[in-house]
Amino acid sequence: MIVILVGGYIADRFKKRSVLMITNFFASLVNILLGILVITNSVQIWHVMFLAFLQGLTDGIDKPVRHSFVGELVGLKDIPNAIALNSTNFNLGRVLGPAISGILIATIGTGLAIAINGVSFLFVLFAMLRIKESELFLKEPQGDVQTLRQAFSYVRFRPDLYVIMSVCFFMGTFSLHFEIFNILMTTKEFGLGSASFGFLGTCLAIGTFLAALISSRLEHFRSTKFVIGSSVAFSSLLLFSAFLPTFQSFATLLPLVGAAALTTVIAANSITQMTTDQRIRGRVLGIYQFIFIAGAPFSSPIIGWSSQVFGVRQTIAGCALMTMVPILLIAIVLKNKLIAPSDNSIESVLSRKPNS
Repeated sequence: MIVILVGGYIADRFKKRSVLMITNFFASLVNILLGILVITNSVQIWHVMFLAFLQGLTDGIDKPVRHSFVGELVGLKDIPNAIALNSTNFNLGRVLGPAISGILIATIGTGLAIAINGVSFLFVLFAMLRIKESELFLKEPQGDVQTLRQAFSYVRFRPDLYVIMSVCFFMGTFSLHFEIFNILMTTKEFGLGSASFGFLGTCLAIGTFLAALISSRLEHFRSTKFVIGSSVAFSSLLLFSAFLPTFQSFATLLPLVGAAALTTVIAANSITQMTTDQRIRGRVLGIYQFIFIAGAPFSSPIIGWSSQVFGVRQTIAGCALMTMVPILLIAIVLKNKLIAPSDNSIESVLSRKPNS
């Protein structure tokens, strides 16, 4: 996870297009190598662990660079639409990807399927090669970068930003565990099998897919208060879903839960990018993404333990409340400090007192 912060620094220090070409090349290399090891029956557990480690390093650098590259690619005005389109593609991949992978594994084998996945990264590399540097929206020269500490100070002096990041932390830590929630509800509460679990995944993906499509229509409503409101709506829906009596009613509500979650995430990402000085955007996005995922590895086993001790429904309800209550408290405490500054330049923000 720490490498994401380094990726944010790299995003501000080097040309993002070049970095993305390198990360996608290495991602391709790692997957093709793993595929070859599987095809030749040479794979061992340490191969998988080492290549997974390399993939994690590559992905950690790629994430903040890729997200901050959006602004350079489309311009500040179109960032929300670009993020919504990216989310649409991502969720379409969530629906189609497992199905295509299953077909490939069944027809040509696991090794070739992994190798083909590796080749798919080369298409991104080719797309990057087709992008002309002169057509990017670059406002500041590359290389005018200081430290990660500067980015932490920038966020600390921006209450609106760390409120958004707090929302993402609580959601990412407690509530965005849909795979765990769905499988627990499917097997433990409703006594059903893998087909029903897969159906819930489709319901969730439909909701997030539709939310991504309509997200651009919410552009004028996006603000820190909107992020707070949509996160409370999401956690309220999640809380309500924990006590639905039947599989059918749970599946019916799931698209709304997914839509509310993605609406919040898109708004948080858009506001963070649009209200951050471009010179420091990569490092700020690195902090944003680090905070988003930092708690999940620790909360996941706790959720599993809690479901056994207290029950599945009680655990999901508790996760919803652990998201909703802190967010509401933060909103109340900082209710007068939620508006982004009119001048978001590094010099202007860092010249203020914290929380001013």
